[in-house]
Amino acid sequence: MAAPDRYRIMGIDPGTNYMGYGVLEVEGRRLHSVVLGDIDLHKLPDPYAKLRYIFERVGALIDQYGPQEVALESPFFGENVQSMLKLGRAQGVAMAAALSRSLPVFEYAPSRIKRSIAGSGSAGKEQVAGIVRNLLKIEQAPRRLDATDGMAVALCHYYMDHNVLNEALGHERMKGLGGGPKAISRRGSTSWEQFLKQHPDREIK
Repeated sequence: MAAPDRYRIMGIDPGTNYMGYGVLEVEGRRLHSVVLGDIDLHKLPDPYAKLRYIFERVGALIDQYGPQEVALESPFFGENVQSMLKLGRAQGVAMAAALSRSLPVFEYAPSRIKRSIAGSGSAGKEQVAGIVRNLLKIEQAPRRLDATDGMAVALCHYYMDHNVLNEALGHERMKGLGGGPKAISRRGSTSWEQFLKQHPDREIK
């Protein structure tokens, strides 16, 4: 089913101290940053209080800005098992807030998000932030890079839903709970360099 001409995507970068978010408005082929920021969790010592606060704040942001879809960065695998579990809980609660409002939820691996924005799965936060701000004409830098990370998730979802980036990187996405069956597909790719030639606004010079 084709996407409407005008809709909003909320991107979330899960975290246990700061959770970045961004709401992207899509109107035809025009992209506009509605809001970006972060949810400050670091002063809440009780882990369960953090989870409740995430659920409430994400839900309130959805109610306020009205996205039609929510995309999240999926937890990465690391050596610290406890940190992974905490991050997974935070992501799950944010996801539950979207599902409680009957919104479709999507997940993307960190490397996939970085590749969709910067062309490299190992791109740094500063590089991603610079491209996001340049692309969306965001003049004032957010107080934390978590915010631009959240917007990068929304952009990744947008690009993965449009053939232009699918052709450049190969299509790979996971449609999560509440959004129908999980679907992952891959297609042939062309080079990132060719994509940049066609879309010079994606490159910081």
